Parts: sequence; C-alpha cells; structure tokens
Amino acid sequence: MLMPDATFVRTLLSRYADLQMRYCERPSQELRWQLDDVTYTLCVCTGTRTIRDALAAADLVLEQAAARGSDEPQAA
Repeated sequence: MLMPDATFVRTLLSRYADLQMRYCERPSQELRWQLDDVTYTLCVCTGTRTIRDALAAADLVLEQAAARGSDEPQAA
C-alpha cells in the first residue's frame, strides 16, 4: 500500500485542528462544511472510514516519516 505524503498529512492535520477549534468557538454551516471536507480528505488519503482511524493512521504516517528522516512517501 502506498503511504500518503507526510507533508500533505501534516497540512491536513493542522487544518483539521484549526477548523475543530474554530467550529467549537463559533459554529457555522460554512465551518461545518469545511470540517467535513478535511475529515473526508483525511479518511481518503489514509484509507480509513472514520476520523478516529484517520487520525491514528496519520500519526503512523508521521512517525514513519520521522523514522526515515524525511517527508518522502514510501510504499509499505
């Protein structure tokens, strides 16, 4: 299985966290749509079906990139 690019995953995680905080502070339909979009993208790029699984898979991608010493994608 191909692993997603660690830089891309890091960007998605940052966006997810930002949107979560903003949505909790001031919920709006626009923020909900954006949060749903980044959640879907995280799930697709990590090959998972739930945000909980996507976050765990994203952590693994970042751990593996750190172990390799790079952000380059690698087949598993």
